[in-house]
Amino acid sequence: MSGVSTIVATILAVALACAAIWQLERQRAGLEVSVRSVGETPVTRYAEPGAEGPVVVVAHGFAGSRQMMQAYSTDLARAGYRVWAFDFEGHGRHPQPMSGDVDSLDGTTRMLVEQALAVARAAQGAEDWDGDVALLGHSMATDIIIRAAIDDDRIGPLVAISAFSKAVTATAPENLLLISGAWEPGLRDFARDAVAMVEPGASEGDTVRAGGVVRRAVVAPWAEHVAVLHSRAGRAEALAWLDAAYDRQSDVAIRATGQWLLALMFAVVALAWPLARLLPDTAPLAPQLLSAGRFAVAVGAPAVLAPLLAVQVDLAVLPVLVADYLALHLAVYGVVQLAIAWAFGLRPAGLRPLAVLALLAWGLGVFGFALDRYGANFWPTPERMAIIAALALGALPFMLGDAVLTCGGRAPLWQRLVARAVFLCSLALAVLLDTERLFFLAMIGPVILLFFLIYGLMGRWVAARAGAASAGVALGLILAWALGVSFPLFATGGAG
Repeated sequence: MSGVSTIVATILAVALACAAIWQLERQRAGLEVSVRSVGETPVTRYAEPGAEGPVVVVAHGFAGSRQMMQAYSTDLARAGYRVWAFDFEGHGRHPQPMSGDVDSLDGTTRMLVEQALAVARAAQGAEDWDGDVALLGHSMATDIIIRAAIDDDRIGPLVAISAFSKAVTATAPENLLLISGAWEPGLRDFARDAVAMVEPGASEGDTVRAGGVVRRAVVAPWAEHVAVLHSRAGRAEALAWLDAAYDRQSDVAIRATGQWLLALMFAVVALAWPLARLLPDTAPLAPQLLSAGRFAVAVGAPAVLAPLLAVQVDLAVLPVLVADYLALHLAVYGVVQLAIAWAFGLRPAGLRPLAVLALLAWGLGVFGFALDRYGANFWPTPERMAIIAALALGALPFMLGDAVLTCGGRAPLWQRLVARAVFLCSLALAVLLDTERLFFLAMIGPVILLFFLIYGLMGRWVAARAGAASAGVALGLILAWALGVSFPLFATGGAG
């Protein structure tokens, strides 16, 4: 690309980033956003200055955080509600891991219900609100808020997003809105069934009443399990539902947030390309590629050996679900791949500290800051730093091996796609070999895909200037960071 084209692309990316930030900040403009705690539970309070509206407590889903819920939180706050969004134990910036028996209603579930009720009671007292507290939750949290409402008559209307709970009956909870993404067929079925409990034959779009029970199920179009959190239709339904419950009328524009968040992420990634071109050009002129046969060995051998060897070791050191196994799997995979690449004549190029620091600064600092402010928690608590360090022991050789094998992204597209697909198959094989212990490993697949899509592209641009080793080391550290902040903490031995 010519210098003029580079300048034009840079200007367009900067303009897109500025537009996205302006739109996302508009959603928060005029609100008082403060951080506090209820015991050890971190809470973000959203409210207009001097707001006196009802109190709404907002809870996230599994592997989520209060940042993921802020589109709903800010809409409600702009409508005059006083919103308290919190991190469950083991999630976001909560310092304490989840504990208890995940298979028992008297175990982990009961602890999370008590945590939600504690936040609701604290919000009610701090806001001097003598009415019922509304609860809004997503995914895992829907079961928690439904059980909390059944347990405590001080809980009022509920908004359950992507809901599932065996606690729902024809008479409880009394006031329930269910919002499902159009691409969540199983959860849509549950929502329809929950409405039909009150009025047989009722379905999506119907508001049903029987005695003191009022219930409604709606669909957020073009949305799956994450996009539903930014659905304008879903957010409008939530606001209307709470307004009806509290006999209020709100005149609030439901603004686009998901599209602008994606636009900001795209712009930040795009800007990595011209910035990478500022690095000294020390990369080899031509990539050293393997033949198809040798490439097959280099990707196939670690994919098989890593799960076969790693599943034999039952570690229980790190307080994160499957983190011990994942670190070991990545380490074995990376070491085996590096050894094979070395035997075939592929060696890591010279390590350039400046390039490593530049990619870390952009990937963790700039991209991470934007994601944490507008999308999902990306900053670790001190308790997670040791987990990130342990994951780095596996992520570093894995990403270094990947970078060497794909020549820092300069290998043919088919080789890059095959290398990443085979790794995901290796994780799937591990799950098949020990499903009971490694079931949650299946949830890492989407994180890995997003990592390769976003950070892999930035790493490719850095490698083109500084060589594969520099990109591999930086991406290894970023992968350990991303995994370390994404998955819930769980007390060692607590899942038994």
